[in-house]
Amino acid sequence: MRLRQPNKIFLAPILFLAVIATQHTAGGQTGNTDKQGKQESAAKKQESKTKINDDPLAHVKKEGKPNALINETSPYLLMHAYNPVQWRPWNAASLALAKKEGKPIFLSIGYSSCHWCHVMERESFLDKEIAKFLNENFICIKVDREERPDVDSIYMTSLAIYNRVTRNGGGTGWPLSMFLTPEAKPFFGGTYFPARNGDRGAAVGFLTIVKRIDEIWSTRKADIEKDAKFLTGKLKEELDGTRKKENFEYKQSIIGEMVSAFEQTYDDTWGGFGFSPINDRIPKFPQPGNLMAILEAAQRWKNGTANKILNNTLKKMHHGGLWDHVGQGFHRYSVDRYWRIPHYEKMLYDNGQLASLYARAYEFTKNPEYARVAKGVCDFVLSEMTDRQGGFYSALDAESEGEEGRYYVWSKDEVLKTIGDSNFKLWGNIYKIDQAPNFEGKYYSPQLGKSLESWAKAKGMEFAKLQQQLEPIRQKLKAKRDRRERPLTDTKILTSWNGLMIRGMADAGRILKQKKYIAAAERAAEFINTKLRDDKGRLLRTYRKGKSKLNAYLDDYAFYIDGLIALHRATGNKKWLKIAEELQAIQDKLFWDKKNHGYFFTSDDHQSLLARAKNPSDGARPSGNSISALNLIYLAKTSAKPEHEKRARQTIEAFAGLIELYPRSVPLLHVAASKLIKE
Repeated sequence: MRLRQPNKIFLAPILFLAVIATQHTAGGQTGNTDKQGKQESAAKKQESKTKINDDPLAHVKKEGKPNALINETSPYLLMHAYNPVQWRPWNAASLALAKKEGKPIFLSIGYSSCHWCHVMERESFLDKEIAKFLNENFICIKVDREERPDVDSIYMTSLAIYNRVTRNGGGTGWPLSMFLTPEAKPFFGGTYFPARNGDRGAAVGFLTIVKRIDEIWSTRKADIEKDAKFLTGKLKEELDGTRKKENFEYKQSIIGEMVSAFEQTYDDTWGGFGFSPINDRIPKFPQPGNLMAILEAAQRWKNGTANKILNNTLKKMHHGGLWDHVGQGFHRYSVDRYWRIPHYEKMLYDNGQLASLYARAYEFTKNPEYARVAKGVCDFVLSEMTDRQGGFYSALDAESEGEEGRYYVWSKDEVLKTIGDSNFKLWGNIYKIDQAPNFEGKYYSPQLGKSLESWAKAKGMEFAKLQQQLEPIRQKLKAKRDRRERPLTDTKILTSWNGLMIRGMADAGRILKQKKYIAAAERAAEFINTKLRDDKGRLLRTYRKGKSKLNAYLDDYAFYIDGLIALHRATGNKKWLKIAEELQAIQDKLFWDKKNHGYFFTSDDHQSLLARAKNPSDGARPSGNSISALNLIYLAKTSAKPEHEKRARQTIEAFAGLIELYPRSVPLLHVAASKLIKE
C-alpha cells in the first residue's frame, strides 16, 4: 500500500513502515419457590469451589535474571519480568535514563487479558535477537494500561493523531507500540506487529521497524524531533476536550436528537451499534453507557425508538456467545455482527455496568430474562472475581493452554458425556450444540437461538419450570469446565472498576430484592475505604497482594462515589452518603478546572505528562465528568447543598458543545443534563 506524505511534517522516512499492521483491538423471575431456593443454594455451594489461577509467573520460563518489572505488583507487568527485553516501568528514573543516554523510548502498553499482547510477547519480546537490538538502542518501558490510564490515554490519542495525519488507514488498540523521543514525545507507532517480514502476510516485521527507526534516529534525529513536536502540539489540542457553552439550556427535544443519532448506527436486526451490512466481521461491543442513556430515554421520556433499541440489543447480547451460558457473566466483545463468537476475556468494568443495566431494564420492562441475566452477572463475579477481603478483581484472560477461548468452548462429545443423552436433547437443542460447530469448525461456543421465554412457550411450560430443568445441567457443565486449566485472573483491585461493580451489585440487590448482592457491595465499599485511602483520606488507584499504590484518577473518585450513592439508595444508610460527600469535596479540590470548568483526569499534584486531559467522552467505561455530574445532582438533592447543583451545571456547560454536535460521544452527559429539566 502506498501512503501519502503529509505536507507540513516530516514523517516520510518511517511512513513505509506503516504498511498497515493487523490491528487487534482491542463485556428470571425474582421470586423463588422452595425448590428454586434449594437449587440456588446448591449452585452457590458448587460455584464457591471455583479456584482461580492468579499467578502471572506460573507459566513463565525463568531464564537468567529478571528485569526491573519483577518489583511491580501488576500481573501484566510481572508476566514480562523474565523477558530478555530489559523492560523498565514508567517512572521518573526510566524517563531520566532515556534523556541521559539520548536514546529513543520504545513504549509498549497492554493488559493481562489482552490476547494479542500475549502473541506479540511470544513472537517478539521473547526473541533474543529482537531483545538484544532493543536493549542496545532503546529504553524499553512497559505499562499496564489499567494501572496507568493517563499514560495510555495520551499515547493512544497520539497514535490516532499519527494515523490521521499520515492517512495510513491504521487503527488503535492493544498492544500499543509507540516510539518516543527521550523527552517522551511520540513520533511513530502502531499496535501489534509480527516479529519479522513474511510472518503474517505482507505486514512489515517488528525487527525491520526497530532497525529502520534506529537508523533514522542516528542520521536524521532533527527531523524526527520536528515530527514529535508537531504531534505533541496536536495532542495537547485534542486532549482538552472542553467545548464550553455558558447558560446552556438542555431541552427535551435534544433527547430525541440523541436517540436519532444512535439510530443512525443501530443494527436493527441484531442490536448494538456500529456495523457494516457488507462486512459482518467488524467487532461489536456492549457499550453500556449508550444503553444506559437509551434506557433513560425509554423509561423517563417514553421514547418509542429508544425502547425498541434497548430491548432488541439487550436480548441479542444475551442470546449470543457474548454471554457465558455455562459460567455466566459477559465477555468483552463479539468478533462478529451477530454476538456469536466473543473475544473471550472478561472485564469487571463491563460486568459491573451490565449488572446495573439489566437490573434497571427489568425494573422498567418486568422481563424475567433481564432479571436472570443481572443475577447471573452478580453470581459470576461473586464466584470468580471477588477477593476474600471483599474487593473485586479486574479481569479474566481470554487464553488458557496457549489458545484463545480454549477454556470456554466444547466439543459435542464432551457435552454428551458430561450431561447424558436425555439432558442433551433439551440443553443441546436450546443452546445449538445439535447444529454444526460454530468455533473453528470443530468446537461450540454455546448460545441461544431465541429467548428462554420463547423456548418455554414452544415447549408448553412456564418460564420458571424451564429454568428449573436447565440449571442442574448448567451446573454439571460448569463443574466439568472448572477442572480445565483456567485462564489467568488479574487480581489487582482497581478503585474505579470496583465503584462500577459496587453500583451493579447495589442496583441488582435493590431491584431484585437480593440482600446478598447488597452485602457484597457493602463489603467492597468497606475494602476501598480501608485499603485504598491514604492517611489524608485521598483515594489510591490500585491494590494487590497487600500493597496499595498510585494516585487515584478522576474515574476512581467519580465511580466510587457513584457506587456509594447506589449503596445509599439500596440501604438508606447515611454512612455511605457521608463518605460520598467527603470524597466529593476532595475531588473538587484536586481535579476541578477553575478556569474552564469540568474535571481534569489527573489531580493537580499528579506526575507531569505531555498534556492534562479531561476525557469527556463515554466509551467502554463512562467518563469521569459524566458520572461526576450525575453524582453532584444526587448529592444536591440529598444534602440540600445548592453548590453541588451549580458545579453539576458548570460541568455540563463545559462540554455542552459535544452534547449538541456529537451526542453519541457523551450519552451520560445527556442523562445528567436531562435530570436538570424542570418537568
